Amino acid sequence: MRTHYNPNQSPRVIIIQKLYGKFFNNDADLTFSKHRFKKFIKDVVLGTIERDELIQEEVKNYLSDDLQLTNLDKVFQVIIKSAIFEFLYKPKVPTKIIIKEYLDASNFFIEDGQTKYLNAILDKIAKKIRTTNA
Repeated sequence: MRTHYNPNQSPRVIIIQKLYGKFFNNDADLTFSKHRFKKFIKDVVLGTIERDELIQEEVKNYLSDDLQLTNLDKVFQVIIKSAIFEFLYKPKVPTKIIIKEYLDASNFFIEDGQTKYLNAILDKIAKKIRTTNA
């Protein structure tokens, strides 16, 4: 069953929208409107943009045998990049929470069948990153 989200309530939906705009639409304007998770949203968005090269290196280290990031759907790319940022730089946020929140947010952008694939990718990345950096 597809979950309908109010983007104003889900910080991860806002993160995906901001990063998509920055990476694929060359949005120069990154304003963050009032939101109860504004600091978190801003940290993840700016941190992902700032560490984009490092995140791409992480993808090459952990997934180069399985997939190429640039061959994936643009929304997948954004979700994977922001999730990797959180796995690396938000150690207090449990892995299961990060994956669940991004899967829930992805329902706003992609089809149900694709979320299963995304779940598998995020799970694999999380296991490799969190066990390596633990």
